[in-house]
Amino acid sequence: MSRAGPSSVTVVSLFPSLLGTYGDGGNALILQRRCQWRAIDVELIAVNAGDAVPTGGDIYLLGGGEDGSQLAAMNALRGTAAAASSLSVALEAGAQMLAVCAGLQLLGHSFADSTGATTPGLALLDVTTGRLATRAVGELLADPDPTLGIPALSGFENHGGHTVLGPAATPLGLVRRGTGNGPAAPGEAVSEGALQGGIVATYLHGPVLARNPALADLLIARAMGIALAALTPLAMPEHDALRSRIGMDTR
Repeated sequence: MSRAGPSSVTVVSLFPSLLGTYGDGGNALILQRRCQWRAIDVELIAVNAGDAVPTGGDIYLLGGGEDGSQLAAMNALRGTAAAASSLSVALEAGAQMLAVCAGLQLLGHSFADSTGATTPGLALLDVTTGRLATRAVGELLADPDPTLGIPALSGFENHGGHTVLGPAATPLGLVRRGTGNGPAAPGEAVSEGALQGGIVATYLHGPVLARNPALADLLIARAMGIALAALTPLAMPEHDALRSRIGMDTR
């Protein structure tokens, strides 16, 4: 349930100056606009390196970045008094979180940089990230977990991470085109991203919520403690036309 109440959403953008290399800062704007268009009160809070992380947010955002920015963000989370703990407390209390690319890796048990050096993560998400043999760059299309009730997900991937899910995490979706989390075990489908509790993690840029507004609405609905179908529909004919033109399901 939302701590702010059923008609209000607080969005916390973590380290937007460090983790916004691929336009991921736009995810906060998308959430804000889709709330405003429905007359839902919404507050945006930007948390920069060295700032305290509030525990009362409803949706937390972590974006993508290069190795240096990713390590700086990790140091900020570990170096600021109770920052990582505050994020854990918020998630335990029912907050939602969208973590993109570097953000996905930060939440896991560990991740490897371009040199192969391994850095411990926050262990809030049961994933471990090594390195791909060849960097994944290009369009990514995935069929989401059907229980989410949202259409196909698209975005642009640009990462060198090979992410392996542990038993507590499930895939956000299965790859139809692109690399996603990387090579799977023999006989298994290639997965994209991860789901665990209130965390939605993905390698999709775009920003992902601009290209996939249904995912934005899912985060809003979950933060408010309501069903996705309870949100007022928003007509987006241009978006639907684009998805149709590139052969994506618009349902």
